[in-house]
Amino acid sequence: MIPISTVSLSAQVQTEISVGADSLSIGLDNAVGPVENLEPDTLRNDTLRSDTAVFNPDPMKAVWLSALVPGLGQIYNRRYWKLPIVIGGFMGLTYAVSWNGRYYNDYSQAYRDVMDSDPSTESYINFLPYNRRNDKAWIEQNTEWLKSAMKRKKDFYRRNRDLCIISMVGVYVVAMIDAYVDAQLYHFDITPDVSMHLLPAVVEPTPFSKTSLGLQCAITF
Repeated sequence: MIPISTVSLSAQVQTEISVGADSLSIGLDNAVGPVENLEPDTLRNDTLRSDTAVFNPDPMKAVWLSALVPGLGQIYNRRYWKLPIVIGGFMGLTYAVSWNGRYYNDYSQAYRDVMDSDPSTESYINFLPYNRRNDKAWIEQNTEWLKSAMKRKKDFYRRNRDLCIISMVGVYVVAMIDAYVDAQLYHFDITPDVSMHLLPAVVEPTPFSKTSLGLQCAITF
């Protein structure tokens, strides 16, 4: 009786163990199967997502935006750090044009007043020192100097005003060129593996020079 029950018990244990192993194998197959089936789809979706996330600016669109509003092309190219440079340049030059233009108008009126013989037009007196504004004798003695001084000041501020206007046009054109070049080279690969080596070299003699020593420069990129 004892041997029979022992064999029966061991057979039952072996059956349970084999059934458990089969269940474990089936579970692993079911768990691995869907992952293997979905892996290509997942990779393909990630690739499509990365492709749609790449920004490719249009150079012509960047130029037209910069021509419409200076600095807008830099915003389109996502070069936001250049925007304060463009806007600051235009604001500074606009103030310079206004400041020089105001003085140019004042000195132009003063020059016209000192050139005519009308005693009621004396705007040039405002540019004289306080101790000379009421000195009629001094003014009459230095009329020619006043004419020359008013003309020099008028020409000086007119020249500065014109230079500021030309500079504004230059900043406008440079902003357009920068927007185009930046969009064109947006994906240009600037590798960090750039090195320069200086090596001694012997310069071969020529009919006009002797053998000499020098340095050879090699740039690797």
